[in-house]
Amino acid sequence: MGGDLGLPATLPACLAFLDAHPDARLLLVGAGPALQGFAHPRAEIVPASEVVAMDDPVEIALRRKKDSSMRVAIQQVKDGKAQAAVSAGNTGALMALARYLLKTTDGIDRPAIAYPMPNARGGATTVLDLGANVDCTEQHLLQFAVLGSALVAALSGKEQPTVGLLNIGEEVIKGSEVIKRAGELLRSAAAAGDLNFHGNVEGNDIFKGTTDIVVCDGFVGNVALKASEGLAGMVGGFLREEFSRNVFTRIAALVAYPVLAGFKRRVDHRRYNGAALLGLRGLVFKSHGSADAFAFGHALERAYDAARNNLLDRVQSRIAHARPLLVGGEAAPEAVATE
Repeated sequence: MGGDLGLPATLPACLAFLDAHPDARLLLVGAGPALQGFAHPRAEIVPASEVVAMDDPVEIALRRKKDSSMRVAIQQVKDGKAQAAVSAGNTGALMALARYLLKTTDGIDRPAIAYPMPNARGGATTVLDLGANVDCTEQHLLQFAVLGSALVAALSGKEQPTVGLLNIGEEVIKGSEVIKRAGELLRSAAAAGDLNFHGNVEGNDIFKGTTDIVVCDGFVGNVALKASEGLAGMVGGFLREEFSRNVFTRIAALVAYPVLAGFKRRVDHRRYNGAALLGLRGLVFKSHGSADAFAFGHALERAYDAARNNLLDRVQSRIAHARPLLVGGEAAPEAVATE
């Protein structure tokens, strides 16, 4: 029910997902004629009488809209009826509801938002946090590194993904006091075998693919995310502008089009849609609010892959191994609840 485009984007994505995965089920949470008209042998409609609006304050979602599609979808995960929940709705409300209903994993103080950003190696760099935590301590950054390592290991098959700490320079003497202390903790974790810590990285390393994971606070991460999303739009705008000029620029644009179009596809944020809310006792994935059917389908794919590859068990295992350094606080059918 969430997102800027709503059901015209989510329902086609759900149908395509079901057709592509004969071992999956979908629980479609919400209400309305279009939703009730959705028919598939492996889809079930779960009624919810309310919807959290994109501009609703968090307290409205938590205290007043007790039967919202967002809340009911997360409840499916808590009750064991679904292995993951996916939403394109209000990010703050989703995080608040997920934390309230599912609680954080032992050893983790705060959930983090992890998102894959395209890099020059042809893959993606997973960056966290991307906005859930603006102010972070060194302990939080260590926890994010453990969570991100579990996510990448589960989804990529790389058991020891490399971790970089985002900083203003590679040298250990640079950065704020929090960053310096975080670096010390991450080096200790690497020495104990808990992480594959590369060291400090800079902003351009995200797009170079220097490390598999980049850890930062939510303010910096969100800025990097918005810059990444604007890149594909900039290329598309350039192509449109050049084609609209005189004949010479059109010829030049035609020559460059295959390369630029390929670049645009590689940095198309829709292909990487689906941010994981890590550190919870259940799987929750956040789709971009502006997601179309293509992008929302990728969010469903990421949630499905996380459930299929036992992401929660991998997170618990890594947290248990790293517990001396951390300060902080069952198999069901592979179903995804989407609202």
